[in-house]
Formats: sequence, structure tokens, C-alpha cells
Amino acid sequence: MALGKGRLEAFSDGVIAIIITIMVLEMKVPHGDSIESLKPMIPVFISYVLSFIYVGIYWNNHHHMMQAVRSVSGAVLWANLHLLFWLSLIPFVTGWMGENHFSKWPSFCYGVVLAMNAIAYTILARILVNIHGEESVLAQAIGADWKGKLSLLIYFVAISLTCYVPFAGFGLYAVVAVIWFIPDKRIERKLNHQDNEHHV
Repeated sequence: MALGKGRLEAFSDGVIAIIITIMVLEMKVPHGDSIESLKPMIPVFISYVLSFIYVGIYWNNHHHMMQAVRSVSGAVLWANLHLLFWLSLIPFVTGWMGENHFSKWPSFCYGVVLAMNAIAYTILARILVNIHGEESVLAQAIGADWKGKLSLLIYFVAISLTCYVPFAGFGLYAVVAVIWFIPDKRIERKLNHQDNEHHV
């Protein structure tokens, strides 16, 4: 049975807004009033910035993907909840990694959570493509999804690296963010092309 997508979008937006709020609340105000008192917060702030970018990327891509979707199903609702579950763990691993200055196990777990987010997003996209068909705007926009496949490869390399050089693993997490930070215009272009065809 096809369902409207409005409530899914509204719920996802609300959860993502809460995730960002939790992350910023994790940054505790320093007790001192000097610049020196901010130094211990630098790793926490760096972790926050990277995670904020990641959450923003997921919100942006989720929004674009939903624009190419006409309806959803029960499977889509569960796949979306699966994605939101892994997104909701980002504040925890962000705080843990920042507080422990990018040490081995916090950096390892941060990478695992990022990789699981990527897998969950891929599952959601695949289910949506199955509903709308291989000829749909969404399917054509996603295409071979080289960015998604490359990201997962980098995550697995980065997670392995954290066992030996934790900060190098963190650097690769940042590389993936840079890859996705450049706006992905595929869905937008397909939707604009479709609108132009309708107006002709």
C-alpha cells in the first residue's frame, strides 16, 4: 500500500534537528574566563564541526531524495527509522571521541557509526528505487552511486587505520565529508529536466 511521504519527512526533520541540538549541548562551557580555558575544548569542537557537517549532508541528501519520491511504503518507514537510529548515535560517539582526543576506540566507534549510516542510507535509497522503478527520476539520479561506494571503501580503510594511527583515521572521515560536502546535483537536475519536459 502506497503512503504519503509528508509525515516521514516531517518526522525525519524533527529527529535531525534534535540530534544537532544534543551535539551542541554536549559542548560544556569552560569554567575559566581566559582564552587558555578554551584549549581543552578544541578536540571537542573539531569533532562537533565534522559531525555537524555529516548530519547536514544527510539532511540535505535525504531532502533531495524525498523530492524525487511520490509515495512511501511500510518498508520505507522502517528503513528510514533504521537510518535515524544510526544518525541518533552520532552525538554520543562525537562527544566520546572529542573528550578523549581522537584516541583509538572512540575513533574506531565513530567510524563504525558513520559506516552504518552510509549503509542505512543506501538501503533506504534502494528500497525507494524498487518502489518507483529503475526508470524513475530517483533511480536515474542515483545511477551507479560511485560516491556511496567510494565512501564505504574509505570508511573501512579509516576504521582499520584507527587501530594503529587514530588521527589518520579521523582524517579519512573528513575526506568523505569533503566528497559529500560538494553539493550533489543529480536529483535536482533530473527533477528540473522533468519539469521542463512537462512544460514543453
